[in-house]
Amino acid sequence: MKITAIRLDRMRLPLDPPFCAAWDPVPRRHPQRPGQRRGRHAPGGRHAGRQARPGQPVLHSRVKITAIRLDRMRLPLDPPFPAAWDPVPRRHFDATLVRVETDEGVTGYGSGDTMDGFEPFEPLFTGRDPLAIAGHVQTIESIGFQAGRYWPLEAALWDVIGQVTGQPVSVLFGGATRRLPAYASFGEARSPQARAEAALAAKSAGFRAVKIRIDRTDPGISLEALRATRAIVGDDLAIMADLNQWWRMPGDASPALDLAYVRRIAAELADLGVFWLEEPLPGGDLAGMRALRRHVRVAGGEMARTPAELLAALEADAVDVLQPDVVLAGGMLRARTIAELALLRHRWFTPHTWTNGLGLLANLHVVAGVGGGPYVEFPYDPPGWTEERRDFFLAEPVRVDADGYLTVPAAPGLGAEIDHAAVSRYARTG
Repeated sequence: MKITAIRLDRMRLPLDPPFCAAWDPVPRRHPQRPGQRRGRHAPGGRHAGRQARPGQPVLHSRVKITAIRLDRMRLPLDPPFPAAWDPVPRRHFDATLVRVETDEGVTGYGSGDTMDGFEPFEPLFTGRDPLAIAGHVQTIESIGFQAGRYWPLEAALWDVIGQVTGQPVSVLFGGATRRLPAYASFGEARSPQARAEAALAAKSAGFRAVKIRIDRTDPGISLEALRATRAIVGDDLAIMADLNQWWRMPGDASPALDLAYVRRIAAELADLGVFWLEEPLPGGDLAGMRALRRHVRVAGGEMARTPAELLAALEADAVDVLQPDVVLAGGMLRARTIAELALLRHRWFTPHTWTNGLGLLANLHVVAGVGGGPYVEFPYDPPGWTEERRDFFLAEPVRVDADGYLTVPAAPGLGAEIDHAAVSRYARTG
């Protein structure tokens, strides 16, 4: 659909006698504001309205949630994947597919958090209208105080809403853009030469930016990797760096690098032209992050538990880039609010996306809808982390195009096609 015209009907009502407004020294002989817009009406006096396209209803009937089903999967990783932020190499990749079923035959899908312990809360949603999203978000928040982060359910609900309204979710979130440049988000801590070669390969694959992890147990070798990467790729590839210090994996009680040490790292990153430094300090050290912004842009908030945590970082001028992952931290509706507030303050919004292809798409719809960026994260570190591993239960992996862009699917909803055979094949049995 395209806008063909914007018409203005200007009117004037004579006022006799004049109206003596207390705030105007001149009596008003006609209103000083435009009249109400009157549309052009179809015969019979009723507005014709937009005609629904086949399969794309304009208004929904009262759809009801009939069931929420969870498919828990486990993909073996051989060889294991040594994620830089996890002290234990990963020998399997777990994912949970959330299915929201409705009485109209529309099914929505979401994924991200593993949804452990959700089953007792299903009755809080069944029998309700999936399009009443504000109430569902409040319910998920109330559960989150007592249990887990069940934001993949919200993503599945938005998938239903998009299908019922006939629109990609990004359009419902504002429709600011259809595509965004992606950055290759590396996950392993590699030797300087290996990391530089991987960055050069990513550049050849079309990526315009890459992100390199700094291992806080050996930051010196990570800085060498950053130097080697800048030397081999030149200045026309943006480089981000990630210390992963805002939050921790379960059981990781190792000490964080302190502000004095990280300040020296930040100064060197500034000399290398690093685009931003991600999560340089524990999440509670907002003053420290604000101090680091004198050297380099600071990014963070990917795993924030509440919007208040993100708002506090914004209010404290602690971050340049806000990164809540919509299927792990706060959900899609709240992320839109955070994004709009960040953009109004001339900050950036570009969410974390390290879950799977369906979680990546949920984040893409939000960032494209609100007009965030300037890049969107694309988990990618072959051969250990490929699109096929990441998106193992999708019919087709999510990929960047030859120019390094991610394009929002045109299909209504989130636009993902599930490989149900893979869901069955990798189903967890215990």
